[in-house]
Amino acid sequence: MVRTRFAPSPTGYLHIGGVRTAMFNWLFARQRGGQFILRIDDTDQERNLEEALEPILHGFRWLELDWDEGPEEGGDHGPYFQSQRQDHYRAAAQVLLDNGLAYYDYANTEEIGAEREAAHKAGERFIYSRSWMATSPEEQAKFEAEGRQGVVRLKMPREGVCRFTDLIRGELEFEWAREQDHVIERADGTCLYHLANVVDDYEMRISHVIRAEEHLSNTPRQIFIAQGLGYEPPAYAHLPYVSEPGSKNKLSKRKLDKYLKDPEFAKLNEHGQAIADAIGLETDAESFNPVIVDFYEKVGYLPHALLNYLLLLGWSLDDKTEFFTREEMIENFSLERVNKAPASFDPAKLMAFEEHYMQELPLGEKVDMVLPYLEATLLLTVPPSDEERSYVESVVRAAGDRIKVAGDIIEYADFFTPDDQLLYDQRAFEKRLRKPAEAAGLLTEYRERLAVLDAFDAFTAESLETDMRSFAEEKEIKIGQIIHAVRVAVTGKAVGFGLFEAMEILGKERCLARIDRALSLI
Repeated sequence: MVRTRFAPSPTGYLHIGGVRTAMFNWLFARQRGGQFILRIDDTDQERNLEEALEPILHGFRWLELDWDEGPEEGGDHGPYFQSQRQDHYRAAAQVLLDNGLAYYDYANTEEIGAEREAAHKAGERFIYSRSWMATSPEEQAKFEAEGRQGVVRLKMPREGVCRFTDLIRGELEFEWAREQDHVIERADGTCLYHLANVVDDYEMRISHVIRAEEHLSNTPRQIFIAQGLGYEPPAYAHLPYVSEPGSKNKLSKRKLDKYLKDPEFAKLNEHGQAIADAIGLETDAESFNPVIVDFYEKVGYLPHALLNYLLLLGWSLDDKTEFFTREEMIENFSLERVNKAPASFDPAKLMAFEEHYMQELPLGEKVDMVLPYLEATLLLTVPPSDEERSYVESVVRAAGDRIKVAGDIIEYADFFTPDDQLLYDQRAFEKRLRKPAEAAGLLTEYRERLAVLDAFDAFTAESLETDMRSFAEEKEIKIGQIIHAVRVAVTGKAVGFGLFEAMEILGKERCLARIDRALSLI
């Protein structure tokens, strides 16, 4: 059976590149009728953050990348936290020691550093001399009597090559002489990444290790460990990394300031920050930036739009198909179509996917998405009444494709603000209401005309437009002289969806109240 895995470290928020890797593993397993395992790589206890695990699990749940075994799911091959599997790793380290494929080493940091510096000065590649290697219990006792602490290192071959087939990159070859004797067990008995991964992949029956290309250099030493333990190594596939906007450098969550120099990235970040500010969400660059998955959920993106975009970062079906349902993703995915070159993160392209899927979303589902943002800003009761929900629906329908992400509903807060608390865009107020000499007079006359319109039969977008055009003709003015003034008076802004649709949604009494307030402020 095909069994793939994703093994995040609980050291921070879920990274866009990591999600793409996890998704490719998930798709490959689902396409082959296999299983996807979520394993937590928490061997580095100094860096692990207990509170960082929940955002990772939550991110997977939000994206609907379900796992068959792992945290919260259990399974027959657990535990699924590496910190709980140290006895498995120590047993494997002992096998390598017994087979002469690993050794106890008693060098201290300064001695290793001196050898590295000497090699650097000589212009040579550093390879540890093994001068503090203990080959017998007597030598171990001698070093320990000096107060030294021993670690277990791999005893890598010094000649020959490691050959293996990468399912994306083809036949690969690495010289053993370029491999270091990596530490696999610390002095305190805890084991490290390379040994842990090999043991876990074997014991959890992982058939395919699909991971980012930055791990390609780890593969020879992991094959060495696997073969030394008598394991059949899994198949390997190394994905191109997600690169920075307009660059081939790897996308990093620590380089936000650099990315903000890109106009599209800055626009994406500012858009999200505006929504966060409006709903009172406390943010920081570590947890809230467009390199982190959490950003997109909080702003109100559709998870499928994000996944569809990430699918095409390093994979393609053909030169024209861009939009895939989840079922089509599973049906068509294959490692053979994964590119070798890095794929650049393009914020504008991501937004295009989001707009596409948002426009396809049924109105009721879109309303469900925007309600939490209105509730967070205290513009709606929790839960909203049927009447309130119907009102929200009318605003969302009128806004149409202007609502690109769910958080964009805050742009229409003026529809939910009490009439006596409506905030006016000051530039628009000056330009459309206070500066034109005729504005107050025209608005007063139009208000009187509006007051006698039948609230039920005549207060529709169509009839309101007809009436306003009649008013402009009677006053021998351009339609713009009154339409802009009324828009600012009833919405507080100079832009938005159709004025007459806005007036119909607000209703006659609210429109009159808002015009009265504007007149009092002119």
